Amino acid sequence: MKRKKQIIVSVTNDLVADNRVHKVCTSLEEMGFSVLLVGRKLKNSQPLDRSYKTHRMRLFFTKGACFYAEYNFRLFLFLLFRKADVLLANDLDALTANYIASKIKRSALVYDSHEYFTEVPELIDRPRIKHIWEWLESKMLPNLKHCYTVCDSIATVYNEKYGVPFQVVRNIPTSKNTVQLNKKENQQKVILYQGAVNIGRGLEQAIKAMHFIDGAQLVIAGDGDIKSQLEELVHKKKLENRVHFTGRLSIEELAELTPTADLGLSIEEDLGLNYRFALPNKLFDYIRAGVPMLISDLPEMKAIVEKYNIGAISNSHDPKELANAINEALDNSDKRESWKTNLVKASKELTWENEAEVLKGIFAEFL
Repeated sequence: MKRKKQIIVSVTNDLVADNRVHKVCTSLEEMGFSVLLVGRKLKNSQPLDRSYKTHRMRLFFTKGACFYAEYNFRLFLFLLFRKADVLLANDLDALTANYIASKIKRSALVYDSHEYFTEVPELIDRPRIKHIWEWLESKMLPNLKHCYTVCDSIATVYNEKYGVPFQVVRNIPTSKNTVQLNKKENQQKVILYQGAVNIGRGLEQAIKAMHFIDGAQLVIAGDGDIKSQLEELVHKKKLENRVHFTGRLSIEELAELTPTADLGLSIEEDLGLNYRFALPNKLFDYIRAGVPMLISDLPEMKAIVEKYNIGAISNSHDPKELANAINEALDNSDKRESWKTNLVKASKELTWENEAEVLKGIFAEFL
């Protein structure tokens, strides 16, 4: 019996809620690879039940420079003593260990850039840290042959900056998750934000906007650096009955929550090129769940929403103006009927099965 090619996929999170990585691993397994996914174990990490193998490292440090150094050192040692025909690094923070290990072991290396890492808002006001990441990127990316990312804009930037062709694999859900049109009656409407609870996501403004929105609640599904600050803001504004935090949800839990929403938010602020070129998972999750959306006027998201006519675009993050846009998106029955019809059509075209054809083209040569 022919030996399956071994691929080790690595990422810095705890694997529970990373839908993109899960879909990639499942597709690689279906292609015939033996897949091992490596991440980290946190104190509150939920158990995993995956068809492929997983390994989560317990680390002493959980954030900052010490975390990244420890993670990459531990990952390097792990990769060095594990057999692998292909290494797949997810994002720049996991690339160093993979890059060095691939050189020593002479393994093929593939790079999946989930975002424009050096332009994330968390680095904008930290020039020294940003310079370190840019330096690491400049030393490794020009030497990579197999790369892909989440949207055309980021692919173009990397190509122009380093002369490396990046293919595009968007964060689109699998067609196994069917569209469920929301037919709630006489119930409070649900405005949903799902994803990382970090700066620049428009969440502070969305919370303040709830003062000007009646008959609806804001549900924030996720965790991140500013979650405690947002909870304090909710308490300060006396909005505890209007704004709810679910914490981080598993892929399965999120799939149950999303279709219950009346409106999905993706209102990132234009803080650096990473957010400007954002094409987040949640956009496609809303489409798959049949949920109309309100998005920021940013090019990649705007192109999808306008192409399929599946939601509204907000030109402002001022809480009152944002509330006006949300109210219009919730109450305009003619627009909502059109959006929901178009969401069904969009979901048939925007499937992971179609997107995975690009992925198969990248990895086929390693089989």
